[in-house]
Amino acid sequence: MKLKAISLILAGAGALAACGPAPTPQQQAARQHEIACLSGTLGGALIGGAIGNQFGGGSGKAILTAAGAATGGFEGQRYAC
Repeated sequence: MKLKAISLILAGAGALAACGPAPTPQQQAARQHEIACLSGTLGGALIGGAIGNQFGGGSGKAILTAAGAATGGFEGQRYAC
């Protein structure tokens, strides 16, 4: 439980640091592009995993969930970047 809390705190701190202003407009544009790519990848993985979880049963359900998350992450990254 403590490991989860520490991980969430560190992830939140990293996300807040990434959203801060960059020194130059070019660096700010590059940072916004990176955030968009990451958001697309994570969003696609979540949606793909949720869709894959609707099919199969037992270990097949886990395999389809993982395959859906991988495919969704790939397509989300391709779309956002």
